[in-house]
Amino acid sequence: MFGSGNKIKLDKDLIDRVKRVAEVAGYASHEEFIVHIIERELAQFEGASSDEEITEKLRGLGYIS
Repeated sequence: MFGSGNKIKLDKDLIDRVKRVAEVAGYASHEEFIVHIIERELAQFEGASSDEEITEKLRGLGYIS
């Protein structure tokens, strides 16, 4: 899933937490869980009609100020 030379570096403690939650939640792997979370978050913004709308959604979620 994370093949093809694409690499994302995450803190070891974060990966350990992800692995633990993914296992308890019944995911086949921690990679599958990460992909699911990223897809879910991206879905919130894919319907936006402009960069300004995306910015406002991010601001509303507290990701930017």
